[in-house]
Amino acid sequence: MDTYAKAHETLDRLREESFEAGGLEKIELQHEQGKLTARERIDLLIDEGTFEEFDVLKRGRGGIGGNEPSYAGDGVVTGHGKIDGRQVFVFSQDFTVVGGSLGEAHSQKICKVMDMAFKVGVPIIGLNDSGGARVQEGVDALAAYGEIFHRNVRASGVVPQISCIMGPCAGGAVYSPSITDFVFMVRESSFMFVTGPKIVKTVTHQDITAEELGGAPIHAEKSGSAHFIASNDILCLRDVRRLMSFLPSNHNQKPPLLDLLDPADRKIASLDYLVPDNPQESYDMNTLIYSILDCAEFMEVHASFARNIICGFGRLAGQTVGLVANQPAVLAGVLDNDASVKAGRFVRFCDAFNIPLITLVDVPGFMPGPQQEHGGIIRHGAKLLYAFTEATVPRISVIVRKAYGGAYLVMNSKHIHADVNYAWPTAEIAIMGPKGASELIYRRDIKTAPDPEAMLNEKMSVYRKNHVNPFLAAKRGYLDDVIYPRDTRRHLIRALRMLEGKTFGRPTRKHGNIPL
Repeated sequence: MDTYAKAHETLDRLREESFEAGGLEKIELQHEQGKLTARERIDLLIDEGTFEEFDVLKRGRGGIGGNEPSYAGDGVVTGHGKIDGRQVFVFSQDFTVVGGSLGEAHSQKICKVMDMAFKVGVPIIGLNDSGGARVQEGVDALAAYGEIFHRNVRASGVVPQISCIMGPCAGGAVYSPSITDFVFMVRESSFMFVTGPKIVKTVTHQDITAEELGGAPIHAEKSGSAHFIASNDILCLRDVRRLMSFLPSNHNQKPPLLDLLDPADRKIASLDYLVPDNPQESYDMNTLIYSILDCAEFMEVHASFARNIICGFGRLAGQTVGLVANQPAVLAGVLDNDASVKAGRFVRFCDAFNIPLITLVDVPGFMPGPQQEHGGIIRHGAKLLYAFTEATVPRISVIVRKAYGGAYLVMNSKHIHADVNYAWPTAEIAIMGPKGASELIYRRDIKTAPDPEAMLNEKMSVYRKNHVNPFLAAKRGYLDDVIYPRDTRRHLIRALRMLEGKTFGRPTRKHGNIPL
């Protein structure tokens, strides 16, 4: 056999060794647990035939002193490919190889594709399925994590970073996904926690399962650490592809246009009847969102967390927009700590990646009470205020109903220099609601009246007529127009087109100091 043939034979053998490094038994076990393998996941995520793998033959040193065996590929598959024809870089941890644990060579492979993504200006997607740091490699494994964290921070706001938790993710490993822009989790098979159930039991004597401590529902609903949740690996990867359709490849590009042939001047007569006559009655803001967007396509972010505010991506005349909307059907749409943080981070992502912001306002104020005050409502509310004020992308606001007090100002008002502000005729803009204001202003008249309740209702009617309606704000230029609800889509699209060439200037400084 000549040298050329021998080289080919060696290469084929090494590649085959890398492809089945964990062995068929472990691959079958992965399938029995309802999980796909690292390469199967990449095959579903990336356009067929476009994946180009890096470092197929790379091996680790074999633990401290080289006394442990090494594995081809070192437990992670890395490379680049395309999603809907657009370039991405990806790494997929292989749980069948040393539990997907992260060591020096493993980290070097991930860092290489992160560096390339940063250099080329394309998104980086991480498919995480790892038992954590490789204990056999000692401090080298800790150093390996640090290198990844450094690159996460450097790439933040430069290229989109997406993390899929598709198995365990514990200890220091959780901090890389938490720095990335969006985190996907899979029900019953993915977990995130800094300290696992065994350590929790040792320290607190509390019995708790991995699912109860850091399962997908916990992070999607309570901690807010997961932005999206899926029932299995296949649906998770499908949602990643869908999210990518809304995002630009980097901070210097605009999001891709996708014309769904939905007429820009489409009227929506049903919106004229969306807001109830009784200001105390709720309605579902999703009705408005889905009505105005192209073909009713909306991808909500953090759908199960802080449900009193809605954030997500949609399209208007083919252009990606980020929507932030109060949800009157949950806690009357009030702003609380979680809602403020959720919306603030979403606004900053949209601003970093040139995605215009649409705000739909129906907010009665900030959540009152000692729990919120002690939990930092001042600090958290200031995050949302800072995020909107700092944003330089086109900013358009529509006041649908209530817009009271400081919450009105925070929700992308004209006073913090939103570009275009509309209101429906049903809008109520004031320092506080009619009842509270009337009880304060007319307290003597109400107290001395033969029927205090009837007097209160009368004064509330007077206050609503003279102080709350949107035409007063429009007279002072705080609103650009009071529009018919049925025409909302048309006005938003026209405003977006007008703002397409928006320029901005930033003060000379290293960076601002957002109240984290």
